[in-house]
Parts: sequence; structure tokens; C-alpha cells
Amino acid sequence: MDWAIETFNLTKIYLSLFRRRRLVAVDALNLKVPVGCVFGFLGPNGAGKTTTIMMLLGCVYPTSGDFRIFGRSIRDMGVRRRIGFLPEKFQFHDLLTAEELLWFHGRLTGMDRHTLARRVPEVLEQVGLSARARSRVREFSKGMQQRLGIAQAILHDPDLIILDEPTSALDPLGRRDVRDLILHLKSRGKTVFLNSHLLSEVEMVCDEVAILRGGRVQRQGGLDVLLQVHPVVDVELVERSEGVMQAVRAMATVISEDGTRFTAEVGSEEDIPALARCIVQAGGDLIRFAPRRESLEDLFVRVVEEHE
Repeated sequence: MDWAIETFNLTKIYLSLFRRRRLVAVDALNLKVPVGCVFGFLGPNGAGKTTTIMMLLGCVYPTSGDFRIFGRSIRDMGVRRRIGFLPEKFQFHDLLTAEELLWFHGRLTGMDRHTLARRVPEVLEQVGLSARARSRVREFSKGMQQRLGIAQAILHDPDLIILDEPTSALDPLGRRDVRDLILHLKSRGKTVFLNSHLLSEVEMVCDEVAILRGGRVQRQGGLDVLLQVHPVVDVELVERSEGVMQAVRAMATVISEDGTRFTAEVGSEEDIPALARCIVQAGGDLIRFAPRRESLEDLFVRVVEEHE
């Protein structure tokens, strides 16, 4: 398999003044991001995500370990030209128009005028800013600036697009547009490396994720595999009965209880109707019986709490 990103025990340690304290920001990180996938890079604040991204971009030097982008070193200028980046915190020249800003960034990447004349209108259309092409950036809302940031990240048609919180300032319609754009980029064979705290958005677009905690990868893999856990059922009874609860415990694991409500984990989806029959046969009257599968947010919280 071809890898867009591959890291080998990538480590970054920051030393305080006089080397009295060590902060391990990234600890022996091993990642493999396939070409052409949407990869979610997740973790709580301080997990090492931004430091990792800065190393991948060549802005921060690793303390030890190494990494490859499309099998080559980041010191290769040809590799750098294949990367587009939207930082979480960005500040554009607010006196420029959207069109002028993209021309400026395009020239910085070495794009010629003929290509820019074609690409600038294309990307403004893709992010929904065609009508504001000649408006100054200072007139843009935070959400519109976010869209412009995505436009500059994809302007030179990179093969790897690194997006750090791309939907943080967008309303629901804007988030949907970004999702559609990400899926469009994927359909063209692009690799999208996505960092976001909006886990519901990540779950909709990502093929694979890695969850960091303390600078280490705690979980990594395809969402279809990571979310294959035992299903749980939320149950509410008219009246709590110890006989009913004993029958439930005989065939399921009760995760939590609160009066007449409880949540139980069963071995497989086939056991869900059997649990309902068990409760009724034991004399329980059901008010609510709601099976649910673990979401990415559930997985994220569970992993982070496991490693606190």
C-alpha cells in the first residue's frame, strides 16, 4: 500500500530554560496514512496534535524519529509543493480582496499566472465565495475567512491537504459544504488529514482515525473496525424489580443503573430482541427500550478516560 504519511517513532521533547524540565509533546508516534483516504487526527487539548502537524510541515524539528511524506523527506521541495495546509489560527492580510489574497498565496507557491487565472475562480466557487471575490478580507465574517482559508489550502491542487479545525467557525450549512468538499477531494484521489473537535463531523467523512493522548496513539484504524463493539441498550421500566434485574444480569452486562432506568451491554445485535423478551417474561413493563451503537464521540471519551 502507498502511504501519504508514515512516521517512525516520531518524538518531540521541549526543554525548559537550563534544561531543568522536559515536556514530551509527541512520544514515539507511529502513523500510517494511506494515499487517497480521509484521516481523522484526534485528541484532547495538549495531546500533541499541533506539534505533530508542525513537524510534518517541516516547521518544527523532531527530537528523534523520522517521517516520510509520499515516501520522501520533507526537505524535498517537490514534496512540500504537494501539501496544502489550513492552520487553526490564521490571520490574513485584511486589506486584500479574496481574489488578491489567493493570487498572493498562489505566487508564493510558484504558480504561474495562467494557472492562477483558472484556479482562483474555481476554488472561490468551491468554497462558496464567488460573489465576494472582490470584497476585502476585513469585511468577511469569521466563517467566510474560514472558507477563504480552505481555498488557499487547496489552491495549488495539492495531493495532501492538512486541515486543522476546518469547521470551527462555520454554521451547520457551512459545515455541510466543507464535508462535501472533503469528499470531493477524496473522490479525486487526494489525501485529507483532518484535525477537529467536532467528532460528529469527523465520523461522517473519515475512513480512518488515530486518537492521541499524552503524545501517544491510543487507538488507530478504520472507523468500521474501531466502532465494532458490543451494542448497548437503554432501558426504562415502569417499576424496578430485583427479579427483572437478576434476569437481565444473567444474559447481559449492566453498565449503569438509575432507579427504573439502566443501560445494558449485550454480546451481539442478535441478543437485543432476546433481552426484551427476557425482561417481559420476568414480569417487567417496558417504557423505553432503545438499542444504540457506540459513536466516535463515545469511543473518544472512553479512550481518553482510560488513559487519564
